[in-house]
Amino acid sequence: MYYGRIKPFTIENGPGVRVSLFVSGCTHRCKGCFSQETWDFSYGEPFTEKTQERLLELLSPPYIAGLTLLGGDPGEPENQEALLPLLMRVRGELPQKDVWLYSGYRYEDFLPGGRAACGVTDSFLALCDVLVDGPFVESQKDLTLAFRGSGNQRIIDLKRMRESGKDGGPFLWQP
Repeated sequence: MYYGRIKPFTIENGPGVRVSLFVSGCTHRCKGCFSQETWDFSYGEPFTEKTQERLLELLSPPYIAGLTLLGGDPGEPENQEALLPLLMRVRGELPQKDVWLYSGYRYEDFLPGGRAACGVTDSFLALCDVLVDGPFVESQKDLTLAFRGSGNQRIIDLKRMRESGKDGGPFLWQP
């Protein structure tokens, strides 16, 4: 996997001060995308063990609320596989940090048989707290929305869904 950039201090992609990793590779190609360069799966730098170490170091200060994965699309199956070891380390070494995942796939696409489902999807999503799902739709762009770019996108509280133990539709995140 490749990544386009790491932003060590962001406030626009989830609550609090966050570290954002922009992965490379996206098959959605949304019209009006703000990071078209990351559509290419080979854009940027290789994601290595050294990259993981840097991310863990950036996440370690107490004022950092968590990690945000976006891009490109971290939900692409090959990106899920590459990110799983990082997420396992974040959960093991920094369990107080939350993880936000932005994906052009809908939550339902990650379910068994869905377009984004692969062998690691269950483990991958189990390590994420919040999923901002759905493609960016330029005609629904709304700058007043918190933590999302267009009105069709949902902010799904994966952690609350797991804790409730209930099946059914996704739980929307509440600030």
